[in-house]
Amino acid sequence: MTNLILNSIIYSFLGIAILVVAFFLLEVLTPKHNLRKEILENKNIALALLAGFFMLSVAIIIASAIH
Repeated sequence: MTNLILNSIIYSFLGIAILVVAFFLLEVLTPKHNLRKEILENKNIALALLAGFFMLSVAIIIASAIH
């Protein structure tokens, strides 16, 4: 039982780490635009939706790969 919980925790942190790396990779691949500045300061809703859908799709891919 403890092994299952430990595996769950390890895989969740692994998935979160991969998701963060994928977001930073998106930041690096778009050098003309600072996504955080564009979303937080300029209130670009379209870019916020795009970033959210990107993170959701990567999260689904990571979850299915880990599962």
